[in-house]
Amino acid sequence: MSFKAVLKAIAFLLLLFVMLYVGMNNTDPIDFSFPLASKEKVHATAALIYFGIFAVGVLAGTVLSAGGKKAAGGGDRKK
Repeated sequence: MSFKAVLKAIAFLLLLFVMLYVGMNNTDPIDFSFPLASKEKVHATAALIYFGIFAVGVLAGTVLSAGGKKAAGGGDRKK
């Protein structure tokens, strides 16, 4: 395992800790409005909304970082 992978894992765990900490301390229900996606307000706990936004961000980042990579060396080499 490379050092870069370990650093990425530690950074991701730190983000998860922040998410857990925010979730533990924000249990009050709130109204969340995002007019571009829906006209209706979402009424839920702040922690649940925070987790949803975090999850969408992680998935979007994963899709964007994984897309467009090609295998090294190509697949159709003739010798």
